[in-house]
Amino acid sequence: MPELTHDDAIVNGVRLHYVEAGDGPLVLLLHGFPEFWYSWREQIPALAAAGYHVVAPDMRGYNDSEKPHGVDAYRTDELVADVTGLIDHFGEETAHVVGHDWGGAVAWQVGIDRPERVDKLAVLNAPHPGRFREVLRTPSQLRRSWYIFFFQLPWLPELFLSARGYESIENIFTDTPTNPDAFTEDDVRRYVEAAAKPGALTGSINYYRALFRQSVPTQLRSLVGGSNDSFDVRVPTMLIWGTEDFALGNELTEGLDRWIPDLRIERLPGASHWVQNDRPERVSDLLVEFFAE
Repeated sequence: MPELTHDDAIVNGVRLHYVEAGDGPLVLLLHGFPEFWYSWREQIPALAAAGYHVVAPDMRGYNDSEKPHGVDAYRTDELVADVTGLIDHFGEETAHVVGHDWGGAVAWQVGIDRPERVDKLAVLNAPHPGRFREVLRTPSQLRRSWYIFFFQLPWLPELFLSARGYESIENIFTDTPTNPDAFTEDDVRRYVEAAAKPGALTGSINYYRALFRQSVPTQLRSLVGGSNDSFDVRVPTMLIWGTEDFALGNELTEGLDRWIPDLRIERLPGASHWVQNDRPERVSDLLVEFFAE
């Protein structure tokens, strides 16, 4: 990687750590669970070399960012405000917003709630909330999504994930990629160290807890009911999808034109949930090409 600048920003009342590289239009890279900014290690230099100002934050609750207490601090509206706050912090009106997994869920919501702040939206292996609500009702996706319901329990998920030296975190990165070179031993060590920081497991799991508990009916809360009418994404959007995702079925990529009129779908056969690590060059090329269109 090129030399990265590490810094902090106070946005939406929370201190967020981030790394940045390059100059040009702003690109925000939002990681998922159980990750941190390092998940974009292959895309940061590629986007910076293509002429973009690339910023990859640790999302609230993760790694070196602040970990506010309480489930309510991880409501979707707070996460959206973190993203728009970062755009403001860098003195921009808009940004290209990219998200994977939970970062993708937040990116979807920014595109839905604050389209005026988004130049282009790119989502990697994270389902559109309207389509996820539909598919989650099927037996196959319910089986895949068992962990979402497990994460609603107090303290037990943290105990499970930290047991035997965070073995479950290690297994996520060693057992599920389709590319044997996706994660080195050093990469896995970094993820475990990030997850082991005080409060990080609870902060990251609180994303799932808040999804079910938030009192304001935001779009991502649609898992428990509501109308599909408010899921429209009125910005140019690209969905990149690894077809061998252990947690998300490929049917989640179907029927999205109801909500997203300007949509491009890039399915990467053989890539796993960790699509930007399984196919780093292809994902980087797709992002550079999409932003330049």
